[in-house]
Amino acid sequence: MRLKLSLLRNGLRQSAGRRAVWIISLVMALLFAALHLLGLIALRGNDHAEALVLSLTAVLTVGWAVMPLFFASGDETLDPTRLVMLPLRPGRLALSLLTASLVGVGPLFTLVLAAGSVVAVAHGPAAAVVGVVAAALVVLVCVALSRAVAAANVRLLTSRRGRDLALLSGLFIAVGAQFVSLAVQRLSAPGGLRTLEPAADVLRWLPPASAPAAVRSANEGAYGAAAVQLALAGAALALLVWWWQRSLTGLMTSPDGSTLQAATAPGRERSREGSGLARLLPAGRTGTVMERTLRYGWRDPKAKTGWASALGIGLLLPVVYTLQGNGGPYVACWAAGLLGIQMYNQFGQDGSAFWMVAQTISSRRDAYLELRGRALALALVAVPYVVLVVVISLALLGDWGAFPEALGVSLALLGAMLATGALASAHFPYSIPQDSGFKNAAPGQAGLAWISMLGGLAVAAVLCSPLLALTVWLHLSGGHDWLWLLLPLGVGHGWAMTLLGLRLAAPRTASRLPEILTAVAKG
Repeated sequence: MRLKLSLLRNGLRQSAGRRAVWIISLVMALLFAALHLLGLIALRGNDHAEALVLSLTAVLTVGWAVMPLFFASGDETLDPTRLVMLPLRPGRLALSLLTASLVGVGPLFTLVLAAGSVVAVAHGPAAAVVGVVAAALVVLVCVALSRAVAAANVRLLTSRRGRDLALLSGLFIAVGAQFVSLAVQRLSAPGGLRTLEPAADVLRWLPPASAPAAVRSANEGAYGAAAVQLALAGAALALLVWWWQRSLTGLMTSPDGSTLQAATAPGRERSREGSGLARLLPAGRTGTVMERTLRYGWRDPKAKTGWASALGIGLLLPVVYTLQGNGGPYVACWAAGLLGIQMYNQFGQDGSAFWMVAQTISSRRDAYLELRGRALALALVAVPYVVLVVVISLALLGDWGAFPEALGVSLALLGAMLATGALASAHFPYSIPQDSGFKNAAPGQAGLAWISMLGGLAVAAVLCSPLLALTVWLHLSGGHDWLWLLLPLGVGHGWAMTLLGLRLAAPRTASRLPEILTAVAKG
């Protein structure tokens, strides 16, 4: 505990900015916790207060479990790998780290919510005594779960994949916030808390939600059931500490990848002819470029973040709008637009390695094949995904008759975005820093990035205007029987726009290779 406090105190002394961030986070957490506490106290005596309390405890526990996966370095003072050389046995180390883990903003926030949950459901002296034990168990189980998950996945969290998870944390938080917003709207409706009762019947016997459920049992005089529910939470805490201790033992005694010589087992060498998806791609430069683009999207942290954000938000927004009653058959255009943006600044994704690509481009034909391969790789993912989003959106709306026009307009927009993205990549390339957190443009190039993206979006809207005008005219003139034509017209329009954009961008790319390399290598 003294080591934890010393490290925390010395860390705050390093800079005024770090102190300011810590104080602001503490104040915001306390304010947020105070508002929750007042809300829970106001629910005291409500027939469905227990259902809300148990659901809140379950959500809080899930949050503690997943936070280490996205913020592995959030509390470096509790990193067990820093204590490997100290003469500490795993059992005592786990107990010490658990005690030190109780110091922080997160445990304080959890304690306030646990106390508010007890106040919301406790009536009488016996229930109050059980509530004190229940609140302590909820906090201990949450903290122990978080540390056990972090220790069990420490190899992953300190690797490249762990850093990728950290970059994707913003996406998961945004998606989670949307679902929380939907849940709040549903629960705020008259009788909304009643929808939690089926889940509460299950959570009542699952730790750590079983601990606040014991308070309700004590209210009703069912002391045997209360004891069993507290015992379940205590057993969960003991099991988590045991799992944590085993992870610490393996972590402190087994060698890691840096101390072992990499060896390839006989017969496990990868085929040089490619495997999996690579065998299905076209031969020649087009297939090679497609495979390279897809590998970048899977391995490069910045590219992976862009792809994941487009895929996640492209599905989330249509679903949220539809569930809120604001959706329509064209909400799937969000997926087409966000995935189409990935075509912008294609050469900036290569960075300084673009010089190797430039070495292979000696004519307009080479530039065209390069751009075509990148566009096809994007379309390989985007086209089926847009179809999936259209199907999900229309299934939620129950309007299957709008499928041809919705898919046709979405694919036309995707084709226009691919066309303008190819042109923007040739005319407005910029560098993407690899070690600057969430920055997607090098210093001094942010304006260039915004101009290329906003300009491309405006041009894409203009390119789609003929199809949009036809759609509006068919609706206003009563030509609903001809709306099915929008699907083949949209596919053809998107394909034609993509082909035209690639043809126009290819000669510009071939003639500006030195300028493109200079622009993308600045970061």
